[in-house]
Amino acid sequence: MNKVKSYDVSGKHEGDVSLPSVFDTPFRPDLIKKAVLAEQANQRQPYGSDPLAGKKTSAHYHGSRHYRFSMMNKGISRMPRIHGKVGYMALRGRFAPHAVKGRPAHPPKVEKIWSQKINAKEKTFAIMSALAASSNMELVKKRGHKVSESPVIFNDGIEKIKKSKEAVSAFSKIFSDEINRCSVKKVKAGISKMRGRRYTVKKGPLVIVSGKCDLMKSAKNIMGFDVVPVESLSAEKLAPGTHAGRAVIISQAALKKIEARYC
Repeated sequence: MNKVKSYDVSGKHEGDVSLPSVFDTPFRPDLIKKAVLAEQANQRQPYGSDPLAGKKTSAHYHGSRHYRFSMMNKGISRMPRIHGKVGYMALRGRFAPHAVKGRPAHPPKVEKIWSQKINAKEKTFAIMSALAASSNMELVKKRGHKVSESPVIFNDGIEKIKKSKEAVSAFSKIFSDEINRCSVKKVKAGISKMRGRRYTVKKGPLVIVSGKCDLMKSAKNIMGFDVVPVESLSAEKLAPGTHAGRAVIISQAALKKIEARYC
């Protein structure tokens, strides 16, 4: 078993802790990607346009050749037009997809199925593989993390921290460069600025706790950090964007739960 350092709340080295056998799981980027994409797909909300969009019009097509109101030989394209109007609305094209205010040609439909299925064993193995990848420093640094070790184990006192300031103080002893890296916010280019996704924020370490605790509220305000209990571990949390090797911080109680759950 691999051994890693254990720290107290003040960031002092307490001793060494043996990692469970789940951290020896083979690296399977294909399964991790499959699990992450399935999770993202199942979170999508179906959307679509109004089935009657562009169709609420009196426009219709006069197609007969020998007919009083025929469109033939008039020098205008034969398409649904508004009839019986005087002025700028007379013979205005409507309804057709290429007309102004016409119906959409191939609109998104709410009946489209976005969800994807994945086998339970594949999903579990993907989480185990992503956990093991978090202890591979080559993969961790490839993700851009500025850390010297991963996973980092803290004693159970870390779960009792109630203030974000105290959480930052505890993590900064080991993750000072990582906190500085995640504190940089960039403004996106383009129309996404108007749609609720104005900034890009880097993904920092994932904090794994044993269950509902004070740290879940205090650490979630640290930019780039995510806090999750062992029961809610997912491939997407461990491998954002399908790229495994996210640095993790684990409490000793959470480490025991991981061993009981995945070993």
